Amino acid sequence: MLNNLRDSLKPTLEKLGAKFGATGLSPDFWTGVGLAFAFLSAVIYSLNNTIHNPWFNAAVFGGIALLVSGFFDMVDGQVARYAKKVTKRGGFLDSVFDKIAEVAIFAGLLVGGFAEPIWVLLAITLSLLVSYARSRAESLGIKLQGIGIGERAERLLVIAIIGMIPGLMPYAIGIVIVIAGITFVQRIIVTSKNIKED
Repeated sequence: MLNNLRDSLKPTLEKLGAKFGATGLSPDFWTGVGLAFAFLSAVIYSLNNTIHNPWFNAAVFGGIALLVSGFFDMVDGQVARYAKKVTKRGGFLDSVFDKIAEVAIFAGLLVGGFAEPIWVLLAITLSLLVSYARSRAESLGIKLQGIGIGERAERLLVIAIIGMIPGLMPYAIGIVIVIAGITFVQRIIVTSKNIKED
C-alpha cells in the first residue's frame, strides 16, 4: 500500500536522493546503514526484560531505531536513481538485507518477550511467505509490488509505531499476522490468475 503512495511523493523522494547522493557515498553504503539500524532495533527490543531502568523503554527506543532503518531503506534506492547506479546486484543486496533485517527484528521481539513465542514465529513466517510469493511470482514475470495490504513497509510501521504505545506490542504483532496472512493470500490469487501456461 505504501509503495503506491511513492508516486505522489516522488518529487520529495528525488530531493532526498539528491541530498544523500551528493555525499558521494554509494547506494550499498546506505543499504548497510539501514541494516545496521535494524540490528540496533533488534538488540534494543531483545533487552526488554534485561534492563530495568525507568529511563529505558525498549519498545520506544527500538521503534525509533526501526523507523530510522526504514528511512535509510528508502534512501538507498533514491541515491541509486540519482547517481544512475541502479544495478541488479544492488537490487539483490537490498532485497536480501531487507529479509535479514526483518528476521533480526522479530528475533529481538521474541527474545525480549513482547508476545507469546508462537505469535512472533507466526508473524515472521507469514512475513517471509509474503516475500517468497513475490519473489516466485516475479521469476514467472508477474509483478506484485503494491499488491496486498501488508507489504514489508506496512508490517514494520505497525511494529514501530503501534508497538511504542505501552502494552500494545502484542496487538501490533497480531496485526502483522493478520495483514501478512491476507497479503499472502492476495498474492497467491493474483499470481494464479496471471500465470500464462506454455
